[in-house]
Amino acid sequence: MKKIAVVILNWNGAKLLEQFLPSILAFSDEATIYVADNASTDDSIEVLKNQFSSVKIIQNSGNFGFAKGYNEALKFVEEEYYALVNSDIEVTKNWLTPILELFETQPETAIIQPKLLDFKRKTHFEYAGGAGGFIDKFGYPFCRGRIFDTVEEDKHQYDDDIEIFWATGACFFIRKEVYRKLNGFDDEFFAHQEEIDLCWRAFNQGYKAKYTSKSIVYHVGGATLNEGNPRKTFLNFRNSLLMLTKNLPKNQLFTIILSRLFLDGLAGIQFIFKGKFKHFWAIIKAHFAFYYLVNQFCRKRTTTQKNHYYKIKSIVFSYFIKNGKVFVDLF
Repeated sequence: MKKIAVVILNWNGAKLLEQFLPSILAFSDEATIYVADNASTDDSIEVLKNQFSSVKIIQNSGNFGFAKGYNEALKFVEEEYYALVNSDIEVTKNWLTPILELFETQPETAIIQPKLLDFKRKTHFEYAGGAGGFIDKFGYPFCRGRIFDTVEEDKHQYDDDIEIFWATGACFFIRKEVYRKLNGFDDEFFAHQEEIDLCWRAFNQGYKAKYTSKSIVYHVGGATLNEGNPRKTFLNFRNSLLMLTKNLPKNQLFTIILSRLFLDGLAGIQFIFKGKFKHFWAIIKAHFAFYYLVNQFCRKRTTTQKNHYYKIKSIVFSYFIKNGKVFVDLF
């Protein structure tokens, strides 16, 4: 058995599979390739059977979203390391070699992210994860190479291997034993920020997440749900609050949640001024969904919540007030 399983979650993405599977098949000799299908209604399965017969197909019984979709599929995948790869990812030669080396030489490293560049503008980092993710004190995520809507050109400023707080779900490597020990992603997130939640739970258990620039992939981004979709706004705001509820130390929980609700309100007012009323309403709905679920998520808290690792107190303040538009200007 090969050590790595590349698992691509698909939902009605036949055209993406035709476009991006060839690079994965060409450059992944170290891996077994799987497509986990979320009950697609297009011709995805036919495309796989007719054009990519070497790919193993796992068929989920419904469209379970990102979180549950992977959780269901990975019950049938026994390779030692999982590479969870979006269907709109193009990989490069030897992309798996540095990942294997890190896993084999650093037993404390449980999660790894490669360098994520923009498929449409390959000189620049990609929005979804750039060169590794962090969160601020209030749980707002950001990453090297992309702060809010400011995306940096790749000038090799992040050609390093460092510890990060979260790895992007667009191309997410994790040890099978750790994934199963942590019970995978949280099904109730459906999509968005479930990878940050999983990384935070791993951090609370003493595991490390790493970024390596030696592995490079290109991501289209927004191929299934684009940035302008209010549904994405709803999921991001709701899931961020739920993630904080699960993972913050008890002595920080109330004050940070209260602060986040206030800051989310400011974000909603900004949407009103921009005429994005559907996004304002998405935040309101996210807060009511959070109130509905908060007790349930409090019961998901474990006995171990460490003080979370943040590099700056407020990414909002650093970006909008101090005008820190790129990572090195935040400090």
